[in-house]
Amino acid sequence: MAEGRRGLWYGFAAYGIWGLFPLFWPLLEPAGAADILANRMVWSMVAVALMLLVQRRWAWIRPLLAQPRRLALSALAAAFISVNWGVYIWGVNSGHVVETSLGYFINPLVTIGFGVLVLRERLRRAQWAAVGIGAAAVVVLTVGYGRLPWIALTLALSFATYGLLKKRVALGGPESLALESAAMFPFALAFMGYLAVHGQGSFGRVVPGEYGWGHSGLLILSGVITAVPLMCFGAAAVRVPLTTLGLLQYLAPVFQFLIGVAVFHESMPPARWAGFALVWAALVVLTVDALRRVRADRAAAAAARARVAGADGAAAVTVAGPGGAVPGAAAPGEAPAVTR
Repeated sequence: MAEGRRGLWYGFAAYGIWGLFPLFWPLLEPAGAADILANRMVWSMVAVALMLLVQRRWAWIRPLLAQPRRLALSALAAAFISVNWGVYIWGVNSGHVVETSLGYFINPLVTIGFGVLVLRERLRRAQWAAVGIGAAAVVVLTVGYGRLPWIALTLALSFATYGLLKKRVALGGPESLALESAAMFPFALAFMGYLAVHGQGSFGRVVPGEYGWGHSGLLILSGVITAVPLMCFGAAAVRVPLTTLGLLQYLAPVFQFLIGVAVFHESMPPARWAGFALVWAALVVLTVDALRRVRADRAAAAAARARVAGADGAAAVTVAGPGGAVPGAAAPGEAPAVTR
């Protein structure tokens, strides 16, 4: 129970930090989104490499180098997460925090769609209903925004694709981030060098009223705040059930949405409220269905264990013979003991 509580706090920390990201990226202005993204990639690589060095977790590298397919998939995953990061930073710093939160609200629905289209999975009725409600929400939000909510859709599609590729690669969180950061590190560092040569980069520059050493420190910190929640998530994943993590994932977009409305005072006309209400309804349907499925699976597993225990007890009685005492066997009329 203590480990479970600790895992829950790790989960809260991970999703809480991700949910508070919209408060951090504006601190890096007036640097542009591309400049911030390049710094985030470079310093993420440095941060995760130091973490792996401290933990001495290098054994996975050599076997992976002999698997070009996994390396290629990791490089592709790095490209998609770079798109996700770049669009997210630009969206937050250009006044679209609420729409970025929408991207992560609809991400589970997009992931389900990928499961059907790519993995040929069969959906239950509730999942079909959730996807249908989500599609209706996109239509309503398109009307409300007067355009397709491309920021949200790009975030959802890029992150869902990233998740699909990570599933194929099958690496742990820190190892995966290290590999993806390594794939993008040369390009990010070269871009930072290009900006520095042309006097457009912000790292290491001191411009009164714009940049200073504090700004450079925040750019370095962007790598740390990328790696730390991932480590917290990894610690939570081994301590709490996946269903709990599935519920915790909604904390991040909830925090982002509240920050967009309450802190940045972004406009929420009735049509947008209606669209978000449909998205939330779809997520409620999805969550209730998932919880029912988990309970049904647990009941089936418990019944299976009971049948096995009953069969073992009957076999033991048969071997002992009529009237023979069987240690640990249930007396007539008692339920067989089930070891948990």
